[in-house]
Amino acid sequence: MLEVKLIQARDLTNKDIIGKSDPYAVLFVRPLPDRTKKSKIINNDLNPIWNEHYEFIIEDATTQHLVVRIYDDEGVQASEFIGCAQVLLSELEPGKVKDVWLNLVKDLEIQRDSKYRGQVHLELLYCPFGMENSFTNPFSSDFSMTSLERVLKNGANGTDDIENEKAVTHKKREIIIRGVLSVTVISAEDLPIVDLMGKADPYVVLTMKKSELKNKTRVVNDSLNPVWNQTFDFVVEDGLHDMLILEVWDHDTFGKDYMGRCILTLTRVILEGEYKDCLPLEGAKSGKLNINLKWMPQPIFRD
Repeated sequence: MLEVKLIQARDLTNKDIIGKSDPYAVLFVRPLPDRTKKSKIINNDLNPIWNEHYEFIIEDATTQHLVVRIYDDEGVQASEFIGCAQVLLSELEPGKVKDVWLNLVKDLEIQRDSKYRGQVHLELLYCPFGMENSFTNPFSSDFSMTSLERVLKNGANGTDDIENEKAVTHKKREIIIRGVLSVTVISAEDLPIVDLMGKADPYVVLTMKKSELKNKTRVVNDSLNPVWNQTFDFVVEDGLHDMLILEVWDHDTFGKDYMGRCILTLTRVILEGEYKDCLPLEGAKSGKLNINLKWMPQPIFRD
């Protein structure tokens, strides 16, 4: 099984004369393609965020590859092709999440066109059948159940009802992982200059995309290398389908200037429990954000 999370795209080529493209993605595995998957359409956005999850059955990981094709929806008219990309499944390590940005090209077979068409952001997890017990698949229904939940589900003695397990099959989109996400915004480095004076008073706005919960750091005056060391906790109801967006702004007496952003899924922190990373700012000529993420799972009791 190949678990694919289509996260986002950026800097897509605009196919519309008026306004911006309405992009969507089509994903499939070839050769011997599985059923084609299609994302939702994001209207009027050259930097769309999807955060959609798909799964594909893989016949031979040594020869197959995942293809992503991005289109501009034109309503009743035929969609316009923006670009495509592919991932060789032989490059994936079983049981380990691979986070990739892929450059879009005009043709996967003929690499003659060097025009920049944008990038697409994917999260990939290859799970070979027969190896399920050797690593953790966060998209598995069992992953989201604590031992206490299994006892409550299967009876006080904790025994499994095999036939009942077969009858009650959890679909991937129904899996809920609840917890508390602790985000420490440590510092930033080499922020871009957006002020005419060559200085900045930066702060960070933290947003959980699905719940729209927000927090923000304090403002650090006159610095392109600010240090915050501030921690914020978010109660997350659906960890696999939510995202953390970190936007850096320059505070101004008469307003604010956008400096860039980082977008993260929660897959890695759910798997690892805690990690620290240095993230490049999207939409900026320079700049990195140093953060620490920690996940504290909370049990969910099901009927």
